[in-house]
Amino acid sequence: MSTNKYYGYFLPEKDFYGITNDWNECEKIVKRKNGARFKRFKTRAEANEWINKGAKYSYKPHKHLEKGIYFDSGTARGNVEVSVTDRERKNLLDKILNKKYINKFGKHWVFDKEATNNFGELYACYLALEIAIKTGDKNIFGDSNLVIQYWSKGIIKKNNVPLETYNLALETTKLREKFKSLGGTVKFISGDDNPADLGFHK
Repeated sequence: MSTNKYYGYFLPEKDFYGITNDWNECEKIVKRKNGARFKRFKTRAEANEWINKGAKYSYKPHKHLEKGIYFDSGTARGNVEVSVTDRERKNLLDKILNKKYINKFGKHWVFDKEATNNFGELYACYLALEIAIKTGDKNIFGDSNLVIQYWSKGIIKKNNVPLETYNLALETTKLREKFKSLGGTVKFISGDDNPADLGFHK
């Protein structure tokens, strides 16, 4: 049965959250819970984004976005984490990664202690390129100028970054050239509008 009401909820004390289209269920979960937050949305995607953005009441839905693949990296949950989604915030990493490498949020952890958020952005771009080539999408969007304007174009100094980052930049550059030859483009989007945004970078 279709519905145009989705309720996102978040219990900070238990770090527990979810989405339901049943108000009675939502009410049972949040009632008399200290600090509980909940909000009604027209789409599940908006409810999911509200949760991913910290379940803040100041949340506003994203603007209309172009069809394409969106990438980001963040460190909000303790380690570098990469995200690749479509414009509706649907996770896409399962198109190329084994499910054992995808966490419960639909994202991918980078557990290397030396990994930085910039490395995560580069890796997310690489994965987005792989997915786009596989699916035939022609547009990729990210909010890292460093990765989009420099590293994914091979503009990187070997002595200024870890060897793993340098090598990944070269591989990403090759993949981007292939994507370009297929008619694809990589574009910048504000982090505020990026549906793949993980909300926090340390």
